[in-house]
This record gives sequence, C-alpha cells and structure tokens, in this order.
Amino acid sequence: MDVWTVKRCLDWTNEYLESKGDENPRLSAQWLLTSATGLARIELYTNADRPLSPDELDAMHRMVIRRAKGEPLQYIVGETSFRTIDIICEPGVLIPRPETEMLVEEVLTYLDREVFENDGEAPRRTKAALPWNAQVEAMRQAAEEKQREQEQEAKEQAAEELEASDEQPEPEQEPEPESAPRKPRAARILEVGCGTGCITLSFAAERAGRVACVATDINPQAVALACRNRDALGISPEVADFREGNLVSPLDRETEWGTFDVLVSNPPYIPTSVLAEEVPVEVKEFEPHLALDGGADGLDIFRRLVNAAPSMLKPGGLFACELHETTLDAAAEICRRAGFERVRIARDLAGRPRFVLAGVPESVVQSARERFARR
Repeated sequence: MDVWTVKRCLDWTNEYLESKGDENPRLSAQWLLTSATGLARIELYTNADRPLSPDELDAMHRMVIRRAKGEPLQYIVGETSFRTIDIICEPGVLIPRPETEMLVEEVLTYLDREVFENDGEAPRRTKAALPWNAQVEAMRQAAEEKQREQEQEAKEQAAEELEASDEQPEPEQEPEPESAPRKPRAARILEVGCGTGCITLSFAAERAGRVACVATDINPQAVALACRNRDALGISPEVADFREGNLVSPLDRETEWGTFDVLVSNPPYIPTSVLAEEVPVEVKEFEPHLALDGGADGLDIFRRLVNAAPSMLKPGGLFACELHETTLDAAAEICRRAGFERVRIARDLAGRPRFVLAGVPESVVQSARERFARR
C-alpha cells in the first residue's frame, strides 16, 4: 500500500509548486499542509512520519490544484494573521497586507500622543527591559526615601515650634470628598474601505475600551466578512460598526459628521497601467479590481477622501491613507493645497514610501462646515 506521510507530501508539494512557478513553494506547501492536517508548522517536522488520512489527502489535492493556478494562499486556507489578530479571508475581498500593519501603527502612535495623553489617560505602556533599568529604579527609590525623611523632619520641627509657642493649633478641616474618577474619552475613528475589517478590528483589539470605530465599504460582501471577523474576535458592534455604502455616505450628516479624531483608509490605489502590467498574477487575476484600481494616477479615491476629511474630522484631526509608492509626493501636495498641515510621508517595513498623514486644521474644518451649510 502506498503511504503518504507528512514529509513525503510536503516534499512532493514543494517540488510540484516550484515547477508551476510558485515563488516560495516550500512556504506554500507548509501553509497548505497545516490547513489540511491541523498541525502547526513546527509539528510538520516533528510528525514527519505520520501518515495522512484519506480526507487529509483529498483536501491537499484540492488545495494544491488551486495554488498551482496562482490563487492566493489566504483564499485557499481561509485566513491570515494581521498584527495581533487572526482574520478570516475569502475570495472577493481584498487580502490584508503586512504593509497595512504600519498604517495601524501610525494611527495608534497619533492616538497615544495626541488624543489619549491630552485627555490625561494615556494607555499604559510596557517598559522595555533595558540593562540599566535596575540602576535607575534604585536611584528613584533612594530619592523617594530621602524626600520622606525630609518631610518627617519638617513635621517634627513644626511640632516643636508649636509646643514652644504654647499656641493651640487650628482645628483640622474635614477633607473634601473625592470626586468620582473621570471616565476617559474614547477616540472616534472613521475607516473608509474596510475590506476584511482588519484595520478597525486592530484598533478595537489593541486599544480596548479606548476607541469607537465606524467603518464603511461599498462591497456588501466585504461588510459581511468584516462583521464575521468582528464576531469571531468577540468585539461588539458598538466598538466596530461596519456599514455598507460609498465612502462616507453611510454616515449621518447631523449627528456624525465632524465627530471623528481620525479618518483612515487603505483605498484602491494602484494606477491602472501598473495593475495591468506589473502586478503579480495572483493579485491581478484573483483579488477584486474594485479594491485595487485607483484610476490613471492611482489617486481617484484619494482625492475624494481629501475632500471629505474636513467634514468628517474634528479640528486638528488626523487624515491617514495608504497609497502606491509612486504616488506619495503627488498625494502630499494635494493635501497641502487643501490646506492640511503637518503633512508627511511615512515608509513601510520594506522602506518604501507608503503612507501620507496630515492634520486638518480648524480653519479648513470651519470652511467645510460653512460650505455645506449654504447648500
């Protein structure tokens, strides 16, 4: 009887996918085999001689055929990791990218420095384990001990002076009751083009209790998938509210416009010619063009977001957008011409220009409100 062990299946899949042009066939083989067997990647090697069951072999056969045709691994196995969370993926909705993890990081940094700290309730940060931490802590404790000694000496001296003067001290005042601790304000975030929901759900997971997000997408399948991901993570709809509609159209003009601290987006941004000529087959032929094609210069949706931002944000709010690496200079200039301030370009993990970030000043917000009031 012909036995297919874990090792034999892994080696055969690696060779087969390499012959089909897979750029990283070993990684693909590992992903597929872990999905078929339920083993972790390290367990593929500690269980190398374990025979595959007929169901596992059948699952591998179907998945290998799909991968050989160029279909993305995330669609085949049905999930991917994004920062601290696992995200369900399915054909028809854009796959989360590692680059976008840095967009989340940029926004979280802004919230921690500009919103939470100004509110007096910055999230607790973990102190790095540096080699000189113990020395610094000892110095701090010594300084506190010295201060306590000085305070005690001052109290004793005051008591001696009072006794010598034979004066009666004033009766102590009853301390005023402490007011109830103020509940820290939750930052409001608007995401346009949510896809799987990975950006909004990362905010909700990493700043639990400190954010309230509204996210929109024109694709009903994307909204449904984002809701499934939200439910799988146990995040409430009040914290991550996903809505179907074009750009900011699902928001109520009277109660929601102008209430957000951040407008963040990973919109369709690939220039049409680049999408046709340079994008890998597994992206161009399998992922939705609606979420990829940004028009002739890649900035069609971006311009509409720049126009919408002053009406959505509070004065001084952050506008943050992921874009194609060839369009960042033009995007930054569009922001400056719109009156945005502190415009800067940030790079992704590979060092490529990837994000434009800008503040929307009060003058621009007020001008937008007056313009819409006249309509």
